[in-house]
Amino acid sequence: MERRTFIKSTIATMGAMAVGNTGFASPSLASADEKQASGLRRSIMWGTIGLQGSILEKCKAVKAAGFDGVEPNSHTNRQEMIDAIKAAGLVASSVCNSKHWDLTLSHPEVAVRQQGIEAMIVAMEDAKAYGTDAVLLVPGVVSDTVGYDECWKRSTECIRELLPAAEEMKVKICIENVWNNFLLSPLEAARYVDQFESRYVKFYFDCGNILNYGFPDQWIKILGHRIGRIHIKEFSKKKADTTGKSSGFDVKLTEGDVPWAPVIKQILSNYEGGWLTTEMGTGESADGLKDLLQRLDKIIAMGNK
Repeated sequence: MERRTFIKSTIATMGAMAVGNTGFASPSLASADEKQASGLRRSIMWGTIGLQGSILEKCKAVKAAGFDGVEPNSHTNRQEMIDAIKAAGLVASSVCNSKHWDLTLSHPEVAVRQQGIEAMIVAMEDAKAYGTDAVLLVPGVVSDTVGYDECWKRSTECIRELLPAAEEMKVKICIENVWNNFLLSPLEAARYVDQFESRYVKFYFDCGNILNYGFPDQWIKILGHRIGRIHIKEFSKKKADTTGKSSGFDVKLTEGDVPWAPVIKQILSNYEGGWLTTEMGTGESADGLKDLLQRLDKIIAMGNK
């Protein structure tokens, strides 16, 4: 069945969606003592692997460094990725939609938003094929041409259109917090997710991105069960503020300003997704991968202190 036909047919049976729960309380799932840090699985975002080589060679290097999984980009050679992940002994932790910046769900043109919907369908198909149940989605961008209210309305409408496919494939749409001038508080992010009243709409929380306008441990506590996946990323306020030449992300993990001890404790108490996926540059050597994994393990170990 063609994707466009699939979308239209499933939307027709979807019915009217009720307005979501506006409550923000999120009960803890387990205490740090009850949930062992070793239960967390370590993954790496595909686009951050600096090593040169084939998909298989990169997967083998990731496995050799000690990672448990990898987060592939969507719209790649699907079968080659499946074969490489299996051969290396890895697991796909989630999929990153590689088209959401070009085909935003908040775009003023209906045709572009429709292309964005169809691209997200492909990303979810990728996730299902890889054996994972989550896709990272940047829902939209607020700009001088796209108002905040317009971004909310358009992206909400598009995600509602995607829900029948998500439910059919049993793949979660995970909304990421990025520097897109949208969903700037944890209460607002919680309300955005809650409005869909669906277990297939979650939040993809990025620890580093949030540091520019919030506190990651607070966000994790408030979002709680709404978090479907977590990106582990570092950020330096000092470098970003003083040099003018740095985004603030070009620091090694654990050497920036993210308060990892309270963050990992909140993760252990409130996050049930299991996967921690690094989004940090690794350089072009295998040593870079190993160093990143060691730094991630150091963060995880903070949860037992």
